[in-house]
Amino acid sequence: MSAPKRTTALVAATAAAALVGATAPASGTPATSADRHGPRPTVVLVHGAFADASSWSGTIERLHRAGYPVVAPANPLRGLAEDAAYLRGVLATIDGPVVLVGHSYGGAVISGAAAGNSRVKALVYIAAFTPDKGESAGELAGKFPGSTLGAAVNQLPYPLPGGGTGTELVIDQAKYHSQFAADVPAARAAVLAASQRPVATAALDEKARDAAWKTIPSWALVATADKNIPPAAERWMARRAGSSVTEVNASHAVAVSRPGVVTDVILAAARATR
Repeated sequence: MSAPKRTTALVAATAAAALVGATAPASGTPATSADRHGPRPTVVLVHGAFADASSWSGTIERLHRAGYPVVAPANPLRGLAEDAAYLRGVLATIDGPVVLVGHSYGGAVISGAAAGNSRVKALVYIAAFTPDKGESAGELAGKFPGSTLGAAVNQLPYPLPGGGTGTELVIDQAKYHSQFAADVPAARAAVLAASQRPVATAALDEKARDAAWKTIPSWALVATADKNIPPAAERWMARRAGSSVTEVNASHAVAVSRPGVVTDVILAAARATR
């Protein structure tokens, strides 16, 4: 082959390779038919009481591998209306569609924060409260037998911003493993116990003002070995909301012990919105 022909062939091959590289998915991002149906939503993960955003670590890793942007804010856990307002502020900083996920008390928070927000395309409840207007998390936890949380928590005082003293709850570290995370290795559960965020009793007693699940499609994961929220309560709330329900044999710390299952539920919701 002459030099000009070799040069032409090389340029053509290079151009073809560049075209393939431009159209191939990024490494670690699976290509699916859904990728052609619009932008991936941002997944916003809201933790509940006695946990923090790090409890979503395994889920975040898997969502990133699937190519989804993720935000996992710190839930203040001070009051339902206050926490929902904070989350609304977080949502206002995100462009495009959102899949909003709540664990435990975080379910009540997302139900309030998503109300009236057309960019929230799906709600996902992970071993979570799904209150209707006028219901509190504490009320729903006591609707069915099975919770042993009351005997595992300590009450602690904390100063209120406007003066006075409030009461917050924290799970006794010696009881945390058996109560909250029985299917998590003991060493990992000890870290969770040490880093847990206390919840104000006022937050658990405050009645919901909104129920976004009435107008936004929802998915729910029921943890059948949950000792914080009775599994019967989780099922009842999920059925009432018309959620697509998945059940798994897991503790309340299901996002830690079974992040793959949690991620699958979130991805089902995310793909359904596209």
